[in-house]
Amino acid sequence: MPIDPSASVAPTARVDPEARIGPGAVIGEYCVIERDVEIGPCCHLEPYVYVKRWTTLGERNQISAGTVLGTDPFDKKFSGERSYLRIGSGNTIREHYTISRGTEPESVTEIGDDNYIMSSGHIAHNCRIGHRTVIASCALLAGYVEMEDDAFISGGVVVHQFSKIGRLAMIGGNTRVNRDVPPFFLYSGFNVEAKGLNLVGLKRSGYKASDLAVLKKAYQILYRSNLKLEEALARIEGEIPTPETLHLVRFIRTSERGICRE
Repeated sequence: MPIDPSASVAPTARVDPEARIGPGAVIGEYCVIERDVEIGPCCHLEPYVYVKRWTTLGERNQISAGTVLGTDPFDKKFSGERSYLRIGSGNTIREHYTISRGTEPESVTEIGDDNYIMSSGHIAHNCRIGHRTVIASCALLAGYVEMEDDAFISGGVVVHQFSKIGRLAMIGGNTRVNRDVPPFFLYSGFNVEAKGLNLVGLKRSGYKASDLAVLKKAYQILYRSNLKLEEALARIEGEIPTPETLHLVRFIRTSERGICRE
């Protein structure tokens, strides 16, 4: 299926014969689609979108003007081998955004489903972005960053390579993330610091007062009990073992960079 008959391709767009354009897709004026690209059903590319080779988009993605997907990684080790950018379904990527594919041969940069990615930022090579995240304007994610589901990154945030951002974490504007960020909490400061629960995000996701009370206790044990880290994690496991707190413990125990502090 090079171009499905139901797709709409503007006359000024340039689509390589080896690209695949799915049913109901809309390719706007002056878009460029390279070979070895797959655009899934009902995707909408506004004018001047550039999709480079070895990039795959699922269904119903909305890509705004001036965005470039599948760029060569900004990595001096990169030597041109095949690698991939794989984007799921239902994502919105706004104007003038860039997302790189992986550095190592056959490696992947992955974007999940239903993410809202605002304008004028960058997601670097080998990042893994989950589902339903929000990445606000002018945020920059370096290579190998991992971002779990439902996390929120505010405008101007910069994330150091190999950092991990936990589920339903929220990071305030202009923060420098140079440590792993555990799930469910709110963060800000020049060097990222914990500031309590992400109450807004948790309530929007349906967490009740009883759930918030448990996570608040976990926060107090982790950051305010003066216990050593492993002692705090053991206490959380023993006293308040819920799916959320056990996920928090697993996240921290598997951290390679160490978590940020209060």
